[in-house]
Formats: sequence, structure tokens, C-alpha cells
Amino acid sequence: MAPPATDTLPQLLAAHSGPDRHYHGLQHIAECLQWLEQLRSLVARPAELALALCFHDAVYDPRAKDNELRSAEWAQAVLQAAGATPDAVQRVYALIMATCHFQPAQAQLPEDGAWMLDIDLSILGASPARFAQYQAQIQAEYAWVPAADYALRRQAVLRSFLQRPAIYQTATMQAWLEAQARHNLQQSLAAV
Repeated sequence: MAPPATDTLPQLLAAHSGPDRHYHGLQHIAECLQWLEQLRSLVARPAELALALCFHDAVYDPRAKDNELRSAEWAQAVLQAAGATPDAVQRVYALIMATCHFQPAQAQLPEDGAWMLDIDLSILGASPARFAQYQAQIQAEYAWVPAADYALRRQAVLRSFLQRPAIYQTATMQAWLEAQARHNLQQSLAAV
């Protein structure tokens, strides 16, 4: 595979650095990549997962419903132009699409898909201080939504995570983050 076009990294950094990126920006990507580094020995294809993590929020507009698709298509175009194998391109595309967190329960995850989801949701199990910062960052991204509407919608999202039998897909992340994530979510809901 040839290296990606020289303008890919600056474009990706610029996309994640937009002024409207309060949570879905470089800090989130850095945190995801730190988790990947910790989990590398457990992941089947760490390089592909790293690419998927870097691209998974490349397109992010809180008003849009197709962010994952547009991000996956961007990654697909970059990887195809770099000469990646069709299988590798499809795997990265599928990993990014797996981050549509509200898919039907029976949806089949791609290889490393459970790691992709768990790393993306690792923020839910962060320290209380980091979780509070995350909550404020998400609220800033949705500042255009009337406060009462935002509160109702956010409560519904947080409850949906709590209603899952497990927030995390992998036994490793369940052991490391599940209890803290549930505590954070319950505290957040109780504060409203």
C-alpha cells in the first residue's frame, strides 16, 4: 500500500480542529488512540483499527444524520487512493459504520468492531472529572438545541446506555470501565 496523499493528515487534523468540535475533536481521537495502544495485543488488526478511529468522527455535524457514512466514505477514498486492498478498505469502512451506536441489537459487528465501539465509548467510564468535562463538551456541540429539548434528548441517550445489559462489548472493557460508566451515567441522570 502506498502512503496516503500528503494532504490527508492536514485535512484530517483540520476537520477535527473545527471551532464547533468541543468533544468530537483531537482530544477524543487522542484518547481513543491511547486506549488502542493499551489494547493492541488483543486487537486482530490494530493498524486498521487505528485508521478507523482516526476517521470515525472526521465528518461531524451534530445536525446531520449521516456523519458516520460520510466519514467512512472519506476513509474509503483515502485508502483506495493509497492502494489498500479492497478487503482492508471494507474492514475500515465497516469499523467506522459500527459507530452508529443505535443499531439493532442483532447487527453483526465486523472484526474488531467490539473494540471500536468500546474504545469510542470509553469516555463513559472516565474519571468523574473527565466525564463532567465530556458532558459540558457535548452540550456545547448541541448549543443550538433549546435547553429543555436538549435535556430530554440527552437523558434519553444516557438512559439507553444504562438499559443495555452491558455498555461495553468486550470482557476487558467491562472489567475496566463498566462500573464507572454506570456510576457516571446514573450521577448525570440524577443531577437533572
